[in-house]
Amino acid sequence: MHSRLIAVVLIGITTSPAFAETTFEGRALLFYTDDIGIFSATRRLTRDEDPTQPALDSSLTNKGSDVVFEPDAIARTSFDNRFGTTSLSIRGQGFIYADNPRFNHGTLKIDAVQAFTPDTRVLLRYYYAPNLFLGENEDRRPGSEGLVEETVTSNIWSVRVEQRLTEKVEVRVLTRFGTRRYNDAFAQRDTNFWTIGPHLEWRISERVKLGLSYHYERGLAEGRSQPQLQDDVSYVNHYVSADIDFELMKRLTLSAAVHYERNNWTSGIVGDERNGAHEDIVQGEILLIHQFTDSLRGLIGFQRSSRQQSFEPESIKNTNVAVGIAAVF
Repeated sequence: MHSRLIAVVLIGITTSPAFAETTFEGRALLFYTDDIGIFSATRRLTRDEDPTQPALDSSLTNKGSDVVFEPDAIARTSFDNRFGTTSLSIRGQGFIYADNPRFNHGTLKIDAVQAFTPDTRVLLRYYYAPNLFLGENEDRRPGSEGLVEETVTSNIWSVRVEQRLTEKVEVRVLTRFGTRRYNDAFAQRDTNFWTIGPHLEWRISERVKLGLSYHYERGLAEGRSQPQLQDDVSYVNHYVSADIDFELMKRLTLSAAVHYERNNWTSGIVGDERNGAHEDIVQGEILLIHQFTDSLRGLIGFQRSSRQQSFEPESIKNTNVAVGIAAVF
């Protein structure tokens, strides 16, 4: 019965598909960062990436500057079916450090968007970030001493329902589930989490578009049941974001965004520094985009973030400056 139902659904979606032309987009950015330990977390602190990064201890930050090359490639195609139009895309992104290759890593993102009508769409997404090196951190296991390598692999599945209410206003509801799995020395930080939140897209005028977002996220770590390690990174997260795209003139667009994130650590373990603690993150970014031709763009960007743990005397700051190009083939 189940196999018949699956077959009927697949046939319904793919019957006589009319495929559009497949397009490829390549992007290459060159960054200067003043802190390699926090660069990747800053880059992902946007609503469409992975804003709730793994817990970052202060020992993993302030690791010096570097130049980072960020190649990015996306393949897109679409086809019509009896339910509307399905659009598929796959994106690979890399981070290559000039002087600190241990931090090199890549991510994969796969999207499927089903447009039932011009006003109603559903997005399905899978995001994969394997073996992200976070730095050298304290090994808390009994009998262990010193600093060891800390890495994490993230798998995230998400669904987003998009509904256009008027010609200028669109609302979206995001929900996602994910896992973060660490190397053995930090297995107590293995976390399962879920997220829910609304997005709003408002076309204020022909030249101005505003976006507003809020996410609520709950994460539960293995460390909550291992009090002897005093390392429970379970949390409740509140994420708020506002972004604006402004067409300064023909072929020249300014994109700016402000993000705020509050991590309320929920550890109840006596002796855990996160017991009763919280983390505040504020980040601003600006991107200038020049459309040289219909298929070629130039980009200049700037990011500045500040992270403050309530149990730390000073905040951790990060500045990133970028220049790059993007092309569609």
